Amino acid sequence: MALKIQPLADRVLVSPQEAETKTASGIYIPDSAKEKPQKGKIVAVGKGKEDHKMTVKVGDTVLYGKYAGTELKLEGSDYLIMREDDILAIIPA
Repeated sequence: MALKIQPLADRVLVSPQEAETKTASGIYIPDSAKEKPQKGKIVAVGKGKEDHKMTVKVGDTVLYGKYAGTELKLEGSDYLIMREDDILAIIPA
């Protein structure tokens, strides 16, 4: 997927993971009770700053804060753009 967007400085573009639709015991969760996802995949990465090298790369799965980033819609899909500092952890594949 080639998006026509390049985050600046230490910002990253994240594709959020879909919210869970049912619990581990099989109960379906209504839309009004779904938690906002806090996990996603890096889609684009800025070049970093002079004194800050980027530690995440395209394709990494990451955890981020519940209210991190700014939501945007590109080419019909939802994304979050956030600073690398808002990312809490990289989840190994």
